[in-house]
Amino acid sequence: MKILLPVDGSKSALNAAKYVAKLAKDLRTKPTVTLISVHDDIGLGHVKQFVAASVVNDYLHEVSEKELKSSQKALDAAGVKHSMVIKRGNVAGEILALANKEKFDLIVMGSKGRTGIIDALMGSIAQKVSNTAKQPVLLIK
Repeated sequence: MKILLPVDGSKSALNAAKYVAKLAKDLRTKPTVTLISVHDDIGLGHVKQFVAASVVNDYLHEVSEKELKSSQKALDAAGVKHSMVIKRGNVAGEILALANKEKFDLIVMGSKGRTGIIDALMGSIAQKVSNTAKQPVLLIK
């Protein structure tokens, strides 16, 4: 079983990682787990005028690594092998593109992310992924 685990550094994302760790123990065969962190850099448009693209890239990569750390630790503690992917772009779009390209069997993600107020106005990432994904999506509180 291939499981995609989108992570944004939120408590809900950590709970999803812990759930995947528990699920991995219950499965007969060890799952393939991929953590993904995606940042939409559209809000940094004004900054890009004054800062080199490489600085923006380094910053977003550093933020992604920081957000992945707690979920990595949860999977490591449970002995679940995993890989990581860091992307930039439309968050829901990048998650769905990877899920389809790599033919994941299941997407497990937190139901409440780091952008609660913005999500209320624009629609949550979890909602967009669950409404659009071809594979099952499990949302964790």
